[in-house]
Amino acid sequence: MYPTTITQLARSNPFQAPLFSIKPDQQQESLQIKRKLAAAAYDDADVSCEYGSNKYYAFCGFGGVLSCGLTHTAVVPLDLIKCRIQVDPVKYKSIFNGFSVTLREDGFRGLGKGWAPTFIGYSMQGLCKFGFYEVFKVLYNDMLGEENAYLWRTSVYLAASASAEFFADIALAPMEACKVRIQTQPGYANTLRECAPKMHDEEGLKAFYKGVYPLWLRQIPYTMMKFACFERTVEMLYKYIVPKPRSECSKPEQLVVTFVAGYIAGVFCAVVSHPADSVVSVLNKEKGSSAVEVLKRLGPAGVWKGLFARIIMIGTLTALQWFIYDSVKVYFRLPRPPPPEMPESLKRKMGLLDY
Repeated sequence: MYPTTITQLARSNPFQAPLFSIKPDQQQESLQIKRKLAAAAYDDADVSCEYGSNKYYAFCGFGGVLSCGLTHTAVVPLDLIKCRIQVDPVKYKSIFNGFSVTLREDGFRGLGKGWAPTFIGYSMQGLCKFGFYEVFKVLYNDMLGEENAYLWRTSVYLAASASAEFFADIALAPMEACKVRIQTQPGYANTLRECAPKMHDEEGLKAFYKGVYPLWLRQIPYTMMKFACFERTVEMLYKYIVPKPRSECSKPEQLVVTFVAGYIAGVFCAVVSHPADSVVSVLNKEKGSSAVEVLKRLGPAGVWKGLFARIIMIGTLTALQWFIYDSVKVYFRLPRPPPPEMPESLKRKMGLLDY
């Protein structure tokens, strides 16, 4: 057992680093195949495919398409107001004022501006975000081995989500540029079919990718928080709040836990990524500006404009995304292992079990 109170506290830290490293010659590996941490025990008879198979990744990617594409499209009106507050805070002073001005000038139809690039862009982003996250999580777990993967599990979540989001943002950038241009430049274009050719004629391909660097700055921290916070929150909810193990919970009960953990993660995501989101909104509205120029012009106070709207939007959106994604896993009977548990070999090394 650990001898000091400090060590005990370190063990309970949800974002802990390993207290020691496991040498390769200490790891107990099977001669047949290495066990994956994320695929800890589940009922093989109740699943439709093998964890880590191509079919599994394909279903996860499909779940990402639905979770991101549908949810982002559903909150287009709130996203539109948020973007307008960011780029023109004088005219759009608050959420309610923004809705009032938009309804007065554009009517109810105006609240749906940008829905097409939003649906296409975030569907592509969701495909890469969730699909590649599962791929990289398995890859990094296998690289570390069972014991180190458990000790470093938060780092694995952070690294896997950051790797996945890097590619997801490349897929998202063109449609995000079109969406912001439609929403924040009245009279420029009303539809994707009108906006995309016009942007290409004026600025070429760079018009669609000039916002990719701010997107990385916004989305990678956002996604790292989204996945790591969600994974550890689920773990804590089952450990401290839910009165029974996940294996004994019904599927609706598991989905409620998913929704709660997703909302908690979403609030943190909104705060972490909001300054970069403000830069992206202004950058895609203006021609010839750089991210550094926009950041200097907005200043410390300007980058936080529209934060309350974004917390509401991202909190709800993130919770719904995880709910839909987990529902897809349930519907297609994908392997859904319980929260990570310390391997017995590691427990023995730490003196928690008798040899």
